[in-house]
Amino acid sequence: MNQQSPVVYLLDDDDGVRGSLSMLLSSVGLRVQAAANAEAFIASFDRDAIGCLILDIRMPGESGLQLLERLPTLGVDLPVVMLTGHGDMAACRRAFRGGAMEFLTKPVDEDALIDAVQAAVRTHIASRERGAVTRAAQERLARLTEREREVLVHIVDGLSNKQIARRLDLSPRTVETHRANLFEKLGVDSLAQLVRLYLDGVRG
Repeated sequence: MNQQSPVVYLLDDDDGVRGSLSMLLSSVGLRVQAAANAEAFIASFDRDAIGCLILDIRMPGESGLQLLERLPTLGVDLPVVMLTGHGDMAACRRAFRGGAMEFLTKPVDEDALIDAVQAAVRTHIASRERGAVTRAAQERLARLTEREREVLVHIVDGLSNKQIARRLDLSPRTVETHRANLFEKLGVDSLAQLVRLYLDGVRG
C-alpha cells in the first residue's frame, strides 16, 4: 500500500472550479491533483495511490458519467464524489448505479464536500486494507492440495473428523493427518484462526 498521504483527484473542465476546490481541499491538508479532462486524469493516475476522485458530470469529450462507468476497466478503484451544476435526478440515479459514493450540486457546500472527500478516503483505506488481508490469505490457501482444501471446507462447515471421513470416503486417521497439515501449512494455532483465514481468502 502506498505510504504517501492520500491524493484527491479533481476532474473538472472549469479552470475556476479546479482552482477554488484545489485551494479548499489543500487548506485541510489534502493533496490535490487536478485535471481538465478524462485523458489527463488517466495519464496521471497512480494505481497505488490512496484517495478519491471528485468528478464533474458534464465535460467536453468523455463525460463524467461515461468515465465513472469506465473506471473499473481502467483499474481505478477510487471512491467517487460526483459534482454537477444541474439537479438532474436521472443523472444522480445513474451516478449511484455506476458506483458513485456521493452526488453534490454546484455551487458546492464546502463543508459537505470536505466531509464527503474525507469519508471517501477513509472508505478507500479500509477497502485497500481488506484487499491486502484477502490477498495474503489467498496466497496461504494456495499452498494446499486439492484434498486438503476439501477437508478444510468441511472443517469450516463444522464437521467432525469422523463426519469428514465419511463424506470423503477416507479413514479418520487420514483426515487427522490432513487436519494437522492444514494447521502447519497455513501457520495457524487454533480452529478459530483456521476458519478466519479461510473466510478472509474466499471473500475476495
